[in-house]
Amino acid sequence: MTARTDKIKTLRERVTSKRVVTTLIIMFALLILIAIISVATGSERIGFQTIVKIIAAKITGQPIDIAPEQQVIITDIRLPRVLMAIVVGAALSVAGAAYQALLRNPLADPYVLGVSTGAAVGAIAATIFAESISIGRPLAAFLGAVLTIATVILLGQSRRHAPTERLILAGIITNTFLSSVVIFLMTSASGLRLQSVFSWLIGDLGSNARLLPVVSVFIVLGIVIIYFNSRSLNLMMTGEEEALALGVEVRRVKAMVYIASSLITGAAVSVSGVIGFVGLVIPHAVRLSAGSDNRMVVPASALAGAIFLLIADTIARTVIAPRELHVGVVTAFVGAPVFVYLLRRAS
Repeated sequence: MTARTDKIKTLRERVTSKRVVTTLIIMFALLILIAIISVATGSERIGFQTIVKIIAAKITGQPIDIAPEQQVIITDIRLPRVLMAIVVGAALSVAGAAYQALLRNPLADPYVLGVSTGAAVGAIAATIFAESISIGRPLAAFLGAVLTIATVILLGQSRRHAPTERLILAGIITNTFLSSVVIFLMTSASGLRLQSVFSWLIGDLGSNARLLPVVSVFIVLGIVIIYFNSRSLNLMMTGEEEALALGVEVRRVKAMVYIASSLITGAAVSVSGVIGFVGLVIPHAVRLSAGSDNRMVVPASALAGAIFLLIADTIARTVIAPRELHVGVVTAFVGAPVFVYLLRRAS
């Protein structure tokens, strides 16, 4: 008990408001820089000044003497895709950080636990059977994510608690089953709809930009809820009994964080498809570099996840231009070796 209390005090001493703010400002500046580079990068080279003029004209509504083709490339293709990568990367990373903190296991993330696939099942079902309802996909994805995490917890539950090893195993089993459900649902689609579902299923940031404003509201709300519970998550990482002794309402915090994590996972998956390993790699990298205090990990993971997915998407659409890879392929190339490393380290 004393050793764990000392660990909590050490976390408080190391993470100060000044350090958090300084780190986040640097990361935010880096994100803006990479976003500008990403907007400017592509098969059609467009100068920085031209990009600024196009964006300014879009905001103000003033006409500009720039080729309409270039305006369409920036405002209708690249800029929405950059914003999509930022929002989805932040969402998946924060969800991963929350699951890892709750389960006290670096292998936990929305993809491994099956939450992303559960959200995909809901989103695909909405796409096939309720395509006319614009908000149907995000709501169905959220419902699928919530039901999945509830199933994983139920399967991983022992008599009194849910050991993290059992939860990870339950997540893998659930993920396998849901993948079969996805294949079954895909047999109900045909033609262009089937191609669209398949592309979306392995990660696609080039579509559904019209849903981004609505989805962003859900994601920001979920991230805020998780951040405001970051201190309680710090205490729960030392053990639930110790957290209870220190005044943490463990059940309430777990319920809120699980729901918030499922909310942002479902919202992200509804517009981007299933993009694996972002929630696994980024929170772990943040903890290695900035410590385990969730007051730092949560916001830093959001910015780092946005940066990571933005770089991955830029690589995906330029490495074999004029064709492009799906962004999920790029994240898997990075995430799979990291997952193996964490698995060996945990064993």
